[in-house]
Amino acid sequence: MSRYWSDLTRTLTPYVPGEQPRVADLVKLNTNESPYGPSPRAAEAVRAAASEDLRLYPDPQSLALREALARRHGVGVDQVFVGNGSDEVLAHAFVALLKRDAPLLFPDVTYSFYPVYCGLFGITFETVPLDDAFRVRLVDYRRPAGGIILANPNAPTGVALSRAEIAALLAQHADIPLVIDEAYVDFGGESAAPLIADHPNLLVVQTMSKSRALAGLRVGYALGDAGLIEGLMRVKDSFNSYPLGRPAQAGAIASVEDETFFRQSCQAVVAERGRLTAGLERLGFEVLPSSANFVFARHTTAAGAGLAAGLRERAVLVRRFQAPRIADHLRITVGTPAQTDRLLAALAEILGAR
Repeated sequence: MSRYWSDLTRTLTPYVPGEQPRVADLVKLNTNESPYGPSPRAAEAVRAAASEDLRLYPDPQSLALREALARRHGVGVDQVFVGNGSDEVLAHAFVALLKRDAPLLFPDVTYSFYPVYCGLFGITFETVPLDDAFRVRLVDYRRPAGGIILANPNAPTGVALSRAEIAALLAQHADIPLVIDEAYVDFGGESAAPLIADHPNLLVVQTMSKSRALAGLRVGYALGDAGLIEGLMRVKDSFNSYPLGRPAQAGAIASVEDETFFRQSCQAVVAERGRLTAGLERLGFEVLPSSANFVFARHTTAAGAGLAAGLRERAVLVRRFQAPRIADHLRITVGTPAQTDRLLAALAEILGAR
């Protein structure tokens, strides 16, 4: 702490990202990264972009990338916004759309960056409890609000709402912005993007960090009505006009254009998720139905803290959260088959030693 901090800085409770440790032979299943790597075409595009042109600023509008995303999603280029990871896109959305007099609503168990943004930007919020099965109940959102943000599939639970349920929520709240954070939608969820044409208050946010294995490039984007996108652009250009470097734009474009690799990678993760879930259930875990590249699991008799510590001792890293309602749950990224085997063997050893 420094005496030069502003009053705002003193009040902040920053987001705590997943660990990135340097440990030999580590099975790293704590940050929902892809186990399969990016499209070879994307990697080659990044290498090609690392040229003498790096002396030049990148396109501040990322026009070529926005055009590629517009083609993929069937929207106009003026309906696409890109930023430095979906976290930056979300931050701009909080400022541009969600800072209002009435409270912002989001679930009590969800992406833990949401309350951090609210603290940073001075946004009043209320959390809405998930039900006992960790599902969003639409009826609980029938209350006055300045905006709503939902991660779908939710994180860290992996539980998803259908597109029809999102449409029903939009019908209830036509006069306030609704942001759907779809970081994990490519692993089995239904994107709300097709609803944009009929709902000018809907913003859909996606990332290339998970399903496209480009976490190291930091590329996220939003789809929505041109008026919403203009608002995000205004905030961006009041903060950082050049959020994406040349290699990031080039790699992202190549990834978007390699649909075959994208589909194969997602299918491999979904298949391994099923095997992981079955293995955990055989060991006595309750596993929530996941539409993400991770599972959220609780053992019926063993405490989460002890399991996470035991796994760490065996060089297997998973994510555990401190919130009382989910303190016994482990969020486990879907890895390669070999990583799944290491995880399950380590858990069997830990549970057998109790």
